[in-house]
Amino acid sequence: MPRLLTLALVVGSTAWTTAVTAEPLPLRVATFRVDVTPPLGSPLCNGNVKPALKIATPLTARGLVMLGAKRPIVVCALDWVGIGNESHTAFRQALADAVATDIDRVAVHCLHQHDAPGSDLTAERILREHGLEGRFSNPEFDVAAIDRVARAARECLPRARPVTAIGLGAAKVERVASNRRILGDNGKVVLQRQSSGGRNPKARSAPEGTIDPLVRTAVFWNEETPLAALTWYATHPQSYYGQGEVNWDFVGIARELRETALPDVPHIHFNGASGNVAAGKYNDGAKENRLELARRLADGMRRAWESQHKQPLLAADVQWATQPVTLPVRDTLREDELLRKVADDSADVRARLRAARDLSFVRRMQAGPPITLACWKLGSASVLHMPGELFVEYQLAAQQLRPRDFVAMAAYGDYSPGYIGTAVAYGQGGYETGPVSRVAPTVERTLLTAVQELLEK
Repeated sequence: MPRLLTLALVVGSTAWTTAVTAEPLPLRVATFRVDVTPPLGSPLCNGNVKPALKIATPLTARGLVMLGAKRPIVVCALDWVGIGNESHTAFRQALADAVATDIDRVAVHCLHQHDAPGSDLTAERILREHGLEGRFSNPEFDVAAIDRVARAARECLPRARPVTAIGLGAAKVERVASNRRILGDNGKVVLQRQSSGGRNPKARSAPEGTIDPLVRTAVFWNEETPLAALTWYATHPQSYYGQGEVNWDFVGIARELRETALPDVPHIHFNGASGNVAAGKYNDGAKENRLELARRLADGMRRAWESQHKQPLLAADVQWATQPVTLPVRDTLREDELLRKVADDSADVRARLRAARDLSFVRRMQAGPPITLACWKLGSASVLHMPGELFVEYQLAAQQLRPRDFVAMAAYGDYSPGYIGTAVAYGQGGYETGPVSRVAPTVERTLLTAVQELLEK
């Protein structure tokens, strides 16, 4: 059992919206799916790999709109690497406007495939001021994609169908996830096991380490008819990447395998807290591993479906809470130094792109707006909507707070913080707690306090 993170016990001002009426409102759901594949030539993975040279599979945005539990609720997952700052706000606001709800009742997440685009209009604006427009993202396409997703959400509303029950299930996924950080006897990271870490015999033979082995599912039912299935699993989704072939990788294939088996049931998948989790123990980057990893995940999804227990679900059983947080910025990030890095046209382009993203986050944490966390309660189930590349320990800690209940976590919401480690991890070294993390070790207390508040209401 991994070490349970220290939990702050302060209870703050979480704002709940709860559907309670004299006459039970009819609960309904509608789903949408729309193409968000970037045009050829677009940057992929925030400009860190080759741009889009070929479309291997389309990329999609998939979402669900829930009606009847007071104002509409929207959850959406995209086959993109990450959406941060103004882009994340713009996606949420457009979806809110499309279905006539509040922005705080909209959650947008990415699955974090690397052969996929990212979007951060705040960073893009800074880069444009220094002659680097279009190197990090394709902002014109991003704006068009936001409109396309919002339109799909609006157009799905007439197709909403009544919900009478929710089915909850979970199953172990065999031989996919493994922890990326292998510690030595001194408690420091001695080996970094990335997505294709199986090339290294030592990484392949090391234990799986701390992971959440379960894929979880929540299925909305109308009597005996399944309407939609949501799934959550924590792992980086990469098998191989970086050669300009846009694709949804093994998580997208697993999702398609399940929709092929259940063709009338839309599947919406979310990536859990997997900042320090990948398939590295079981993957050496060989192309045939992509389908094998997909099959293993799909098999876990199948068994989770088969394990589900149904319970009635009324509008009064649905709650949605939000908690704004301002995350502590790591002390190595200083606004004046970052601005100099962005402006230095003799520096490496990737370093300048990262500096612009760092600068965007620093300025936001200084002036706002805060990052919004959310918890969606569906009867006995709680679904947490979280930012950044969270370590899996956050997911495990949330589940330990409610050990008898169904607790799922969707990470990779607002992507602006980058990696978010645990307090102890920042003293252990390793890639994830280096410059790719924009937050300070005290982030653990900030986030776990908010998570506890959300779950206890």
